[in-house]
Amino acid sequence: MTHPASPSSTPGVALVLGLTGAIGEAIAQALVRRGWQIRALTRRPADKRPSFAFPVEWQAGDALDPASVAEAARGATLIVHGVNPPGYQRWREDGLPMLANTIAAAKSARATILFPANVYVFSAAAPALVSERAPRVTTTRKGQVRLEMEMMLERASRLDGVRVIALRSGDFFGPGVIHSWFTQAMAKGGRAAKVIRALARPGTAHAWAFVPDLAEAFARLVDRREELPTFTLAHFAGHTDRTGRDLPEAVRRVLGRADVPIKPFPWFTLWLGAPFMPFLREALEMNWLWKTSLALDNSRLLRLIGEEPHTPLDEAVKASLAAAA
Repeated sequence: MTHPASPSSTPGVALVLGLTGAIGEAIAQALVRRGWQIRALTRRPADKRPSFAFPVEWQAGDALDPASVAEAARGATLIVHGVNPPGYQRWREDGLPMLANTIAAAKSARATILFPANVYVFSAAAPALVSERAPRVTTTRKGQVRLEMEMMLERASRLDGVRVIALRSGDFFGPGVIHSWFTQAMAKGGRAAKVIRALARPGTAHAWAFVPDLAEAFARLVDRREELPTFTLAHFAGHTDRTGRDLPEAVRRVLGRADVPIKPFPWFTLWLGAPFMPFLREALEMNWLWKTSLALDNSRLLRLIGEEPHTPLDEAVKASLAAAA
């Protein structure tokens, strides 16, 4: 059962940083269904801005510019930090300053930050099922940056009273999720795929998050934000591929073509290209997640909102294949 929204959680203005990204748009949609007004920051000129199925109040500016973010956050009740450095690079150079700007703006506007956290803060030494209490011990550069980001939010919450709602999840898939392991590797070509790639080592569990479900979970936490601790971190279980083949087999099932083979992903091609392509080097740094079982314990989330939004796997795959075309 889902708990009702708190009477004190009246919708207002939500500033979405990264609205053109999959998670930013999905959270915006979930908030709009509840009556929230969406504001977005963009560097694009007016004639280059995308259209959405809901009204957007655009403000010109850059998430790397503190003044732009502060001005955009004026009068906002929520700030969705859905922006990431482009091209899977410059995590430290751009990612940390952007979050610092969000924190400063939230402090000034007395807004709550929504932060999509991930599993990069763990390592191959983590337990197969991780709760929010699991030690965050990372062995990668991106993991260290993500850990620093979480610590920045915790510190701002503890010292300055900045309210934070963070949800940790696995790899994204879903409509609008263009740059992902699902679209670029497992089901490349979408409905026209000639081969389905199993990314994980056989028998290795891997966490996936269907983005519309994750966004709805964020929105349900927002509904109850006045009752939450100043800093709230919860785990979103999503869809756990328990065997390394559950998701590839679901793709084949949804395609309805039993002749499409499921083959191991050729990781060696990434190693060959890594010396020449920075993106591949960055992707390979997280290779451990496909060799080590890692699932997310959502017990705390269940205590907070009653149940986790969960689209059946085949339905989620069907909605995701269009993005993989």
